[in-house]
Amino acid sequence: MIKLYTFPQTRGMRGVWMLEEAGVEYENVPVDIREQDTPRDPGFERASPLGKVPAILDGDAAMAESSAICLYIADKYRPGVLSPTIDDPTRGEFLFWLMFTPAVIEPCMAEAFGTSKANRIQHGWGDYPTMIAALTERLGSRTWAMGDSFTAADVMLGSSVRFMKAFGIMPESEILDGYLARCAERPAFQRAEAASQPPSD
Repeated sequence: MIKLYTFPQTRGMRGVWMLEEAGVEYENVPVDIREQDTPRDPGFERASPLGKVPAILDGDAAMAESSAICLYIADKYRPGVLSPTIDDPTRGEFLFWLMFTPAVIEPCMAEAFGTSKANRIQHGWGDYPTMIAALTERLGSRTWAMGDSFTAADVMLGSSVRFMKAFGIMPESEILDGYLARCAERPAFQRAEAASQPPSD
């Protein structure tokens, strides 16, 4: 069984959402990443050298980073459904949008929070307005990132739109709001949201 290392109200929600979409049995192992001095599961240390969630162990496979986990789960457990197969001509396009969150959205979010200065020319991710424009254009005529079919790319993009909305840094956009609403209607998303809430006292 897959071990998923995660913690409420973190990027770990993506790991839960992806595994729920794939219909894969897993064990949810909480790791409080704020408690740096607390001893941790050796499997987590192996899977996540930076001490970040989500991270997974699947037999001998160990990895962290949301996009890597999403790609691994899709390719291993739902190829051709949650990811285009290797020989599918849309595979490159899929990989671009799968990686759009860590490569573009998250650096741009740092700009929106004022912790990083924008420089569209020098920065490989462009800047925040360019990112929003590209994402909006992509989703403007599509139900999902790859068209009519939900893929692992939507786990990454959907969670990112959710974060931007929650943090109050997403501009008004019927397109992005509609996309987030479609994500929120998915049972796997709802289960991931529930798992992402802190435990009640």
